[in-house]
Amino acid sequence: MRALAALLLLFALPAMADEEDFSQYGTTNPEEMTLERLVERAARGDVDMMVCANGYLATKAGRHEQARIIFEACANAGWTQAMNWMSQLDHNGLGADEDPDRATEWSRRAGEMGDAVGTYNHGIDMIRGRGVAQDIEAGRALVDRAAADGLGIARRLQAAGYDLDEVTPDADAWKFAPMF
Repeated sequence: MRALAALLLLFALPAMADEEDFSQYGTTNPEEMTLERLVERAARGDVDMMVCANGYLATKAGRHEQARIIFEACANAGWTQAMNWMSQLDHNGLGADEDPDRATEWSRRAGEMGDAVGTYNHGIDMIRGRGVAQDIEAGRALVDRAAADGLGIARRLQAAGYDLDEVTPDADAWKFAPMF
């Protein structure tokens, strides 16, 4: 019986010990691969391929505010694909109010960094006059540059004589209609 009591006491000692404060050593077993953790990293400006790729997961899951935090941090770090996603979010008012001017600026920046999708999207914005002064010829020149860089949808638009209905879903026609 004494042996049993000694054994129980031995197992109870850790529970009876004073709680030590280990906070000086950081978080024990932090969540590493959750979306929330990746958003926290992005908010601190700590971005890499894994963080940036998860912006796609967030937006496809409808978590646009989180996607916006990730993509903006990645775009500010120079990731052109994230700039294209920021443009898409801003054009469509996902996670924030619709902002065509800001959307076009993201596309312009991506295009200037050599991203064919950014070049194409900026060209489309210029042809439409959405978020930027309308300049059809300059817009077509950007589409042509994206096509020369091998972007298939830009080539498709060229082949359609720059008819934007070829590349824009009917459901979005109202958005691009003249406001006068």
